[in-house]
Amino acid sequence: MIEKLRKYKPYNEQEEKDVKEMIRRLENGEELFLRDNVSAHFTASAWVVSPGRKKVLMAYHNIYDSWAWLGGHADGEHDLLKVAIKEVKEESGLDVKPVSEDIYSVEILCVDGHIKNGQYVSSHLHFNVTYLLEGDDKLPIRNKPDENEAVAWFDREEAIEKSREEWFKKNIYRKLNDQLKGA
Repeated sequence: MIEKLRKYKPYNEQEEKDVKEMIRRLENGEELFLRDNVSAHFTASAWVVSPGRKKVLMAYHNIYDSWAWLGGHADGEHDLLKVAIKEVKEESGLDVKPVSEDIYSVEILCVDGHIKNGQYVSSHLHFNVTYLLEGDDKLPIRNKPDENEAVAWFDREEAIEKSREEWFKKNIYRKLNDQLKGA
């Protein structure tokens, strides 16, 4: 992962700083691929687009009470592209393929403390790596009730507006859509 992060060309200042911090923590030998590290661990997200890049797949996440991208924890897996693809399949039932195997976006995300499966999870950081994936918007999709209450395709701008998380709308989802111009 260190080499992939070193090769990645950050899109903006936020990514430059976040990549630098991820590399620093990995070089220091910190275990970041397991949730056992309760302060910070790797996650993988997917910006899933339709073949014409006009639509984006979003899930209405139970914990965040908002429409959001799909993804999940590394849980020991170091191939974060594999994690992103697996999470999309689990959360939506959709088979997807990478537009590229390269990292699409990088973010350090703050997660507020919450209850999951009846247990309190302390506030922590997600060292998130995002991949651009493609799925057929004509194929059936389904939700995963223990994680999300709905999954749907939205036009790219509508996907941003559907989110209730202002920071994500402004700093993440807008960035992901802007990057599509070069993908």
